[in-house]
Amino acid sequence: MAESECPVCLQSYNGEDTIPRVLGCGHSACESCLLNLPQKYTLTIRCPACNVLVKYPPQGPTSLPKNIELLRLLDPKPPPLNISRNDRPVPHFDFLPPSCSPDFYSSWKQYILPNDAVLLLQKSQDEAAVSLGSLKEVGKSQKVSLVKVVSLVSDQADSVFKYSYFGRIIRCLGDMRVQDRDELASLFIASLYETKICRVLGLWADLEDDCLYLVCQRLNQSLQNLDCLRNGDGLINNNGLSVFVTMGLEICEALLALSKQGLIAGCLGFSCFTLDDFGHLYVDSNDIIVMGRKVVTSVVQVRCAGRRIKNEQLGVFFSDLLKSNVFLAPEVLFELLSIEGIGVECGGEFRYSVEYGSDVWSLACVLIELLVGKQFTQGLIDYIHLVSAKATEGNSLDCFGMYTGWVEKVSSLMEEKLDIEFVCLQQMLYQCLNFDPVSRPLLTDVWKCIRELIFKPEFDYMIKLDNVVNMEDKGHCLVLGEMCWLPKRNSETQEKDDLSGVENSARADIDRVEAASGVHHLVEGISEKKFKFKDMQGHLDCVTGLAIGGGFLFSSSFDKTVHVWSLQDFSHVHTFKGHDHKVMAVVYVDEEAPLCISGDSGGGIYVWSICVPLGQEPLKKWNELKDWRYSGIHAMTASGKYLYTGSGDKTIKAWSFLDGTLVCTMNGHKSVVATLAVCNRVLYSGSWDGTIRLWSLSDHSLLTVLGEDNARTVSSVLSLSADQHTLVTSHENGSIKVWRDDVFMNSTQIHNGSIFAICIEEKWLFTGGWDQTVKLQELIGDDFQVDAIPIGSIPCVSVITALLYWQGKLFIGYADRTVKFLLYRTIVITKSDRNFSWCS
Repeated sequence: MAESECPVCLQSYNGEDTIPRVLGCGHSACESCLLNLPQKYTLTIRCPACNVLVKYPPQGPTSLPKNIELLRLLDPKPPPLNISRNDRPVPHFDFLPPSCSPDFYSSWKQYILPNDAVLLLQKSQDEAAVSLGSLKEVGKSQKVSLVKVVSLVSDQADSVFKYSYFGRIIRCLGDMRVQDRDELASLFIASLYETKICRVLGLWADLEDDCLYLVCQRLNQSLQNLDCLRNGDGLINNNGLSVFVTMGLEICEALLALSKQGLIAGCLGFSCFTLDDFGHLYVDSNDIIVMGRKVVTSVVQVRCAGRRIKNEQLGVFFSDLLKSNVFLAPEVLFELLSIEGIGVECGGEFRYSVEYGSDVWSLACVLIELLVGKQFTQGLIDYIHLVSAKATEGNSLDCFGMYTGWVEKVSSLMEEKLDIEFVCLQQMLYQCLNFDPVSRPLLTDVWKCIRELIFKPEFDYMIKLDNVVNMEDKGHCLVLGEMCWLPKRNSETQEKDDLSGVENSARADIDRVEAASGVHHLVEGISEKKFKFKDMQGHLDCVTGLAIGGGFLFSSSFDKTVHVWSLQDFSHVHTFKGHDHKVMAVVYVDEEAPLCISGDSGGGIYVWSICVPLGQEPLKKWNELKDWRYSGIHAMTASGKYLYTGSGDKTIKAWSFLDGTLVCTMNGHKSVVATLAVCNRVLYSGSWDGTIRLWSLSDHSLLTVLGEDNARTVSSVLSLSADQHTLVTSHENGSIKVWRDDVFMNSTQIHNGSIFAICIEEKWLFTGGWDQTVKLQELIGDDFQVDAIPIGSIPCVSVITALLYWQGKLFIGYADRTVKFLLYRTIVITKSDRNFSWCS
């Protein structure tokens, strides 16, 4: 019995308030709801139950018939809810890549730069180094820095499937750990919301070395290139008080920008800060990552020397960091050693947590060297080497005592170099070097102290720096984060894979068999060439159409025949002969009896029985009427008891395939009808005139026309495919257009030449055409936006003329003479000009 409630308002039907009115699709809805449903196209409406376009009378819902039988049989008790509303089986794809969710795609697509957006100028072979490039923008070129994030999975030279540029990056991001992606996202967000951080522009892949790079804005000058720093002189020796105040304030503001986004640099140096054309200073996250990777590399080298480090060795290691102009807070160093499992004699007693105060320590070192020059680092290095040398002679070395002496040495140096007007700043910097991060002043306190060198406190009544950073939040340290440890982790993973490859060869064979039945391993299997080919002989000319049914695969060809192949072993079973012209299309129908119907360029329509044994003669045949516009049949499809043909005379004809009588002729297209499809009781027709027309299957009337608004840029529709709410059309200019519920979503150029074949199954879209490439797209989106993500491609040796998906197999028709099928992987390739191929 039909549903007893309206699918819109969910009210039970009755003969007074909620009167059920029957739509053309057979479903019912109450009269009041039909009156308020939106009408995108004139005299059509979408059924709220099945979403099919149906005719809507101009007089309104009152002209629709009442559902009398429903009112008569209506039970006063409401029927139970139908929980399972979608009984459509989920398709099985053995060859498709892991699918990213719409949220994942929408989150990351904005950060992926095009392949041709970046020009690599200076490439660094060291992962702990910055590469230089330029970003191509409209009318100008912007300098950028590039830091390697991770290595891409490279396509093998002999691989059939080739990932697209975008697909490789999405796959790489999907394979990364959640922590890695979260840190990447935090860098993008921080540069977006803070003006003192160099803008992170996006992710870019270098396909030559298979590397994914983080691209960041590159300003004109680095702080380490200032003359006063290169020459070893400080700003004080050059009477640069105003310059120091300006730079000191902006260095503090840059670190505050990081802190406000919950980020801690962890280590700092002059290379981390850059200047723009106006002398304003910014912090560069790429350089922080590179500096952090150098520190991590040094720590790993220490680990290789032993699992425990003495105090004097720790001093030497610390001095080596100072030589490299790397200022690393003690608690950060201890944490790095702890991560690598390196014990320190004083590590447990004096270890503190890493927090915002860690950057205050590094900031103090930067400011002191900016003031007094290289005497700061050189003096400290000499002091540490002197103390370490005494320890090697047999004297015990106290770690905390060495650090206290180091700080006193810094204090003495500042007293010697700085005048009395810098007493407050000297005390502030001294406190910044406190061993305990909690006892160090805040970044805002350092900022105020520097500012008071020029501006008196009474003029700061407009400044409010309270609660700029939530000190209760410890923040995320970049040096301890994922980006600085990625190269090390990747190398360990590679080493592990190399060792396990030989030991687990037997297990690998088992995994390959298991992967053959998994949707997430399909493209991986193709790219690794886990299959074998076998040649077959078939057609003598180009394959034009494919159809499946009754346990057979049917292929039509210009050689005037239809070949029948077994779906069990893909052997050739039979050949239907009899056409006098090129066979342009073939369909399978199964109403009262299973039939194969083929149409040719001369207008001939042949109906073949596929009951075993297969016969030589057609059950029936007939011809379209010819006139001066006639150019034969170009497309065919079937629904119910009707066969629909698209012809060169610009019409669509409906035939009864039982007796071959012409039921009706649908007019409206202005050129050849090249493609037909049926979905949700709607007939879709695409034409060389660039439009798509929707026809009602109930009365064969026109429902609506798509594509008329682009009359100035007409591109012939060569193929279309409809699946549930999505319609995709392919065009002669190499583009596809996507509609969702008959609303245009987007147009994308994906091929270099005409697209002759298209196939959609759920969200997977396969296209092929003139450029001899099958391309795989993933349709991701919602009712407001649909994007076609380029996943990869399969290079071919001939023009693709037909595509068909069936039970995990993709059949492809070609225009060459090769016949192949692939074993082990469930992808079937059909090639034509004299041949036909498939893979299993």
